[in-house]
Amino acid sequence: MRPVLTLLSTGLVALVSALLLWLGWLLVGGVANAVPALPPGSRVRVGGLDVPAEQVSAAVGAAMQTEVLRAGLIAYPLVVLAAAVVSWWLVGRVLGPLHAVTATARRLSAESLDTRLGLSDARGEVAELAAGFDAMLDRLQAAFDAQRRFVANASHELRTPLAVLRTEVDVTLADPDADVDELRRMGEVVRDATRRADELISGLLLLARTEAPSAVDPAVVRTVDLAAVVVPAVAAVRAEAARRGLRITEHRAPAPTVGDPVLLERVAGNLVENAVRHNVTAGWVRIGTGLQARSAELCVSSSGPEIAPDRVEELFEPFRRGPVDRTADTPGSGLGLSIVRAVVHAHGGTVAAEPVPGGGLTVTVQLPMP
Repeated sequence: MRPVLTLLSTGLVALVSALLLWLGWLLVGGVANAVPALPPGSRVRVGGLDVPAEQVSAAVGAAMQTEVLRAGLIAYPLVVLAAAVVSWWLVGRVLGPLHAVTATARRLSAESLDTRLGLSDARGEVAELAAGFDAMLDRLQAAFDAQRRFVANASHELRTPLAVLRTEVDVTLADPDADVDELRRMGEVVRDATRRADELISGLLLLARTEAPSAVDPAVVRTVDLAAVVVPAVAAVRAEAARRGLRITEHRAPAPTVGDPVLLERVAGNLVENAVRHNVTAGWVRIGTGLQARSAELCVSSSGPEIAPDRVEELFEPFRRGPVDRTADTPGSGLGLSIVRAVVHAHGGTVAAEPVPGGGLTVTVQLPMP
């Protein structure tokens, strides 16, 4: 590309220079002819000889054109050579960033997506191209990272329910005296294991979706009141809360925000569900919505096991359940708060948690107002 562009620009300069030389030659001839002529029959002494005035004018014009042509033929190759050198240098400066983009694209792989151009000295459209390329790499890296986490988490966490399934089936098949009760027991274990696997896969898929750069689809974004999304979340856990003797207190004030209604309902549902599941018998749950510092706020606080302050941040990592071991027989996949954080960040909000004195947790979500 560089030689072609250099050749084209040099050829253009050579053509223009030749045209200018020709125009200069014509102009000098025209100027010589425009000089006032002596009366017809006049003679001019040149070098001791009397020469007709008409011949002198013609000779002067021809000499001027010859001199212009001689000087032009000397300057012409120099101008063309200078144009070639300057064109080669300028084209190199312009194509340099493009070569950097090409070289980086060729080096890219799934293991080197952290490479960036970083062309701080680029200007104009080239700078826009470099910035767009780096932004594309950011999105690709985020997508690949989400895919890696999904595969790693799924492969690791699915081992437990699959191992349970395999063990139960093998044990039952190895027992020649297995009766109907034994088969029913195996069926219940298999059902529970498949339910856990289904919840786990659904949670991982949602987490991967919300961690993607384009998690929030602009086509479905609309104004959502957090006070409204709390209602179905509470209704879904009211039976379990009543069975465990939990007291649910609601203080709902309008808290409008803008986002994906389905994802925001999932935020409220996960927070309320966690507050009920990881509670103590005859405990309490407080749910509040409202406006705080120009933000829509959702706060869910509950009693529960005591959590060390330095372990609160761990709760937002996948498969963390606070003081409860991840392999314990506790409902859920351990992805609730991870999904909450991913959804809130995708909507440009913040989420924070702090332990409740005596046991429990308070989670506060703040989202931008419309």
